[in-house]
Parts: sequence; structure tokens; C-alpha cells
Amino acid sequence: MQNQSAIRILIGTVSQKESIVLHVSKIGVEVATEFLRDHSAPHQKRFAFSYTITIKNHGKEPAKLLKRHWFITDANGQVQEVKGEGVVGEQPLIQPGRSFRYTSGTILKTPVGSMHGTYQMVCPNGTYYDAIIPPFRLAVPELVN
Repeated sequence: MQNQSAIRILIGTVSQKESIVLHVSKIGVEVATEFLRDHSAPHQKRFAFSYTITIKNHGKEPAKLLKRHWFITDANGQVQEVKGEGVVGEQPLIQPGRSFRYTSGTILKTPVGSMHGTYQMVCPNGTYYDAIIPPFRLAVPELVN
């Protein structure tokens, strides 16, 4: 289990976006989500969302992101599990004090859902560990207010 003494969670809604920050060990993960109205078709049960992730290295040595593992859950409780190498075609090496940001997206069959998961990281000495991505909400803004 990771060192839990460094956990800090901040949740707030800012103009249709939800942000969460979680610091576990020496990696920080920030998430901002947005409902993509122009790419959605509610009458066809298609709700598109983007999420922008910032991964910050608060440690003293580089950390390379090798794999991602997501659990995407809709309001009906249907879970989609997604595993893969890197993120958006990259396996970034994040230097101490630096961050890596990317944007991706997902489609839900319901107007509300959530995501959470992990990134498999590796240090230069060959130590592997999981950086936790805390649960975050995906929601059509009119339904949350």
C-alpha cells in the first residue's frame, strides 16, 4: 500500500468542470472534466466527456508512466475497464518538479458517471509503483446544479 500520509483531496466545481487533486507518495494527479455537448446525442444515449489530466512529480527522481488502468462507470452501474500502454500514445518521463498534461475522452450511455484508476510508474532504479487516480465525476452540468 502507498504511503497514505500524503493524501490531500480537493473537490470543487468551476463553470461546468470538476477538479480533483490527489497526492500519494511523490506523484500528484489533477483531473478536470468537461461535458462535450457538440459530440453528444442524448436521444441515442451518447454522452461525451473530455478529461484533462496533469501528472506532477513531487519527488526527487524521474518517474516514467508505463501503463494506465481505468474503471469507467455509468449511472446504471455498468463498468468498462480500460488498460493500455502509456497515455495518448506516450510513455512520458516526468522529471522532478515537472508535470505532464494530456486530454482524452470517453463516452457514457448515461448523463452521469465516474472514472478512477491507476498509472503504473517506474523509477530509474527499476522500482515499479501505482500512482492512484482518484474517482472523479462525469456529469451533464444541468443535472448537477
